[in-house]
Amino acid sequence: MFKKRLLLVGLSILLLSKSAFSQEESEVPQGTLTLDQVVEYALVQSPIIRQAQIDQEIGDQDIKTNLANWYPQITASAAGAYNIKLQQQIIGDQLITFGQKYNSNVLLQADQTLFNRDQLFASKSSKYYRQQLAQVIEDAKINTVVDVSKAFYSILLSEEQIKILDQNLDRLEKQYKDAYSRFDAGLVDKTDYQRASIALTNVKSDRNRVANSFEAKYDYLKQLMGYPDSLEFTIEFDMQGAAGSIVEEAADPLILENRIEYQLLQTQQTLNEIQTSYEKWNYLPELSAYYRYNWNYFNSNFSDLYAAAYPISSVGVNLAIPIFQGGKRRHQVKSAELQVERGIVEIENLSNQIKTEYSTALADYNSSVYEWQLIRENMVMAEEVYDIIKMQYDEGIKAYVELVVAETDLQTAQINHINAFYQVLEDKLDLEKALGTLN
Repeated sequence: MFKKRLLLVGLSILLLSKSAFSQEESEVPQGTLTLDQVVEYALVQSPIIRQAQIDQEIGDQDIKTNLANWYPQITASAAGAYNIKLQQQIIGDQLITFGQKYNSNVLLQADQTLFNRDQLFASKSSKYYRQQLAQVIEDAKINTVVDVSKAFYSILLSEEQIKILDQNLDRLEKQYKDAYSRFDAGLVDKTDYQRASIALTNVKSDRNRVANSFEAKYDYLKQLMGYPDSLEFTIEFDMQGAAGSIVEEAADPLILENRIEYQLLQTQQTLNEIQTSYEKWNYLPELSAYYRYNWNYFNSNFSDLYAAAYPISSVGVNLAIPIFQGGKRRHQVKSAELQVERGIVEIENLSNQIKTEYSTALADYNSSVYEWQLIRENMVMAEEVYDIIKMQYDEGIKAYVELVVAETDLQTAQINHINAFYQVLEDKLDLEKALGTLN
């Protein structure tokens, strides 16, 4: 009976664990995912973002720890002692012994800070520390969107290359069969089908190289997303829609305040200014109030030590005024002021860097759009040239070597076109990041 119950319990635990695991897996998007779905998942599960969120929670707890010193601080303590030799003193002609052999006390004390520069600093800076922590998360999200999108585009690029190479393989295999049939019929020499064989082998090699990169690219995308290794997914993308959203000129003005790096430096500069004020507050006194209640116990016999208590209590204030500290405070104030000056230089330098980054990103984007448009036109012409030469070769007007050249030109134009298109998408990401408008 006991074994049956144990078996039922074990099965129940196993079923529950499998149910929980299945539920956890069901929350992970699978199947075919769009770019928006991939990015949405990464913004929740990306290791970089999760680390930044944990850092934010840690920082929030640190802030609360510092602010807690504004509340009353209540402590209790106890002590006991055995006096081996009691104090004695001669008064007149008598030897008087003071105290008892055993004594003990229990102290309850409450302290309330009324004015303290450390607590004042914590109060004034807490808002900006929280703002800084939130901005760090925002920065992590922006970088995650860029990195995940580029990894997504890299997979799409390989998929499009595979499609182009497959189309070329179909054509080349047909051409190889045609060339061999003509050679077998004695219409042409063997160089035609040998050239066809060489071209076919080259395309097969290119396809194999691209295909072998898929697994590594998907693993990299999973890593950036924080996606489980045990699960698989594929991706899809609306190329026509993306192509329609590409414009030749990006006229959006650069606004420094839109960049998260600039916002972070501004927040840090505010904290530097508060730190300077904090160092100047070092000249101010510290004021606190207290209340104490002390139970005293003493007796000649240990067994009777706690038979009676002799309590005392008091309430008061403490005032500490710093007078001279060897010039330390003056040096601390000067150091804090220099930190503010350094922050000003750092903001100026970052402003110049952002402007340079923006102008570079804008130039790269406009150049890649222009190049993509030219290559697209070139691809159309390559298709037309190939169709004409193929028709002329079939009619016996053109030599096979010209067909091979036209086939190579067409494949090169198609590969260049798809590479140029995805380069435009990546440059558009970089431009949006430089503008601080990345959604």
